Amino acid sequence: MALTSFIEVDPSSHFPIQNLPFGVFKPEPASPPRPGVAIGDYVLDLSAIAAAGLFNGPILSNSDCFHQPNLNKFLALGRPAWKEARATLQKLLSSTEPTLRDNESLKQKSLIPLSKVEMLVPMAIGDYSDFFSSMHHAKNCGTMFRGPQNAIQPNWFHLPIAYHGRASSIVVSGTDIIRPRGQGPPSGNSTPYFGPSLKLDFELEMAAVVGPGNELGKPVDVNEAADHIFGLVLMNDWSARDIQAWEYIPLGPFLGKSFGTTISPWIVTLEALEPFSCDAPKQDPHPLPYLAEKISKNYDIKLEVQIKPAGEKDSSVVTKSNFNHLYWTVTQQLAHHTINGCNLRPGDLLGTGTISGPEPESYGCLLELTWNGQKQLSLNGVTRKFLEDGDEVIITGFSKGNGYNVGFGTCSGKILPPL
Repeated sequence: MALTSFIEVDPSSHFPIQNLPFGVFKPEPASPPRPGVAIGDYVLDLSAIAAAGLFNGPILSNSDCFHQPNLNKFLALGRPAWKEARATLQKLLSSTEPTLRDNESLKQKSLIPLSKVEMLVPMAIGDYSDFFSSMHHAKNCGTMFRGPQNAIQPNWFHLPIAYHGRASSIVVSGTDIIRPRGQGPPSGNSTPYFGPSLKLDFELEMAAVVGPGNELGKPVDVNEAADHIFGLVLMNDWSARDIQAWEYIPLGPFLGKSFGTTISPWIVTLEALEPFSCDAPKQDPHPLPYLAEKISKNYDIKLEVQIKPAGEKDSSVVTKSNFNHLYWTVTQQLAHHTINGCNLRPGDLLGTGTISGPEPESYGCLLELTWNGQKQLSLNGVTRKFLEDGDEVIITGFSKGNGYNVGFGTCSGKILPPL
């Protein structure tokens, strides 16, 4: 029999009892932040559940991890604790369990409408790395700038390419993004121009949230890497393409990326995504032994990007992609990140890079959709090559189950004029 909650959940909701994603919220503006899980249109306050003594399993019964202002302490406890929390919460929220269902005062205290809370970045992010793991995206970008003969660099099929990003400018969905200023490429013999970015773009990404880290000098085995990943979030790694084009040779992205990265507030656990796992693409050439997985898997997560142009009432769908288009898996990304002994820590974030599919309507950024501004994109009669001030980008993602969805909610941000 399908698991159902005593809380009514609309079939189209991203947050049924099969999901239970973790986040951090404030019930009132002056309240301290606390961990919660989403269920239907509500957030369940985990600090209230913990205070009532309902996390009574061997790992969590004496832990104060749900009395923290972020999820880092819980993330550090590892998969056995995550599974215990999930089992406890699924039991408490199920339609057949009276403990919470029939306790009116605890329900009042612990279940708060999502519409009333303020969501925060759910963990303290010490470090953030961004990968380049979609073959279709790599091929399109390479074709644009180097031609089809040299589209993908020889190293790309041997290792998950990445760079170290800026953790301080990662913001939660709904935060406005100020258009960045910087240098752009000179035309002809002129000097480079300085000013607001003229080629502001979104990037459809997801990101893995690191749980337990690894000691400095001790790599994580690729076949054990999943135990170091708590779950996934949606991510928009905004890009100023003109600034990036002028600065990235020889050391890679800097000001073109560090002005802002938006993530969704809810972390969907790997346990909740397990029913939607699927085979990762066949890798050719076969990866080196430290990247060769016994089971190489992705997840079937449908992704969509909408743009709501400035001054317009309606948004338009510009991209439909899927997480399963990633060539390098998140576990390979994590194993590669640590192979030199680099120590990851709880709360670190690993971006996948832009997730583009093979078809033009599945391209994951405007750089690809407009082929670097050579084509116009039509949004209900309004046209765009890149983002304009006042434009809002909304990313959603979910996996379709039998009569339910396991989803991430939304990851949105609006562009404000430069300072």
